[in-house]
Amino acid sequence: MADSSFDIVSKVDHQEADNALNQARKEVEQRYDFKGTGASISWSGEQILIVANSEERAKAVLDVFQSKLIKRGISLKSLESGDPVASGREYRIVSSLKDGISSENAKKIGKIIRDEGPKGVKSQIQGDELRVQSKSRDDLQSVIALLKSSDLDIDLQFINYR
Repeated sequence: MADSSFDIVSKVDHQEADNALNQARKEVEQRYDFKGTGASISWSGEQILIVANSEERAKAVLDVFQSKLIKRGISLKSLESGDPVASGREYRIVSSLKDGISSENAKKIGKIIRDEGPKGVKSQIQGDELRVQSKSRDDLQSVIALLKSSDLDIDLQFINYR
């Protein structure tokens, strides 16, 4: 009998993120409390740029964007935001979406599987994802449950379950 396996990835649906950003931009343009504050949110290359005339307004725009991401099914663990930075008369927040599993996080996940997972389960780092293999599908299910319950700072998806 061949080994069963699945892949652990951390990917962001960029179309959904773009939709969330456009919804947040429309809400910021239409809301009364943002009128005349110069508040805006837009793509700046691969990053998201939030601009407002005060630190509190910039954080409020970020909050609107985060709520739109949640509605679109994107975890906030994949959003990396900085603190508001004064730039002339305005405040800016630069945010980015994390895509892929870094090598240090992959090693952390592999260590969790080795230490706490069932015996006979093997994990292997493949670029920015992990492949987990075992003879027993039940062991793979318990690894998925283990990783969902562990407190990692990245959003994980489990794909290619065979």
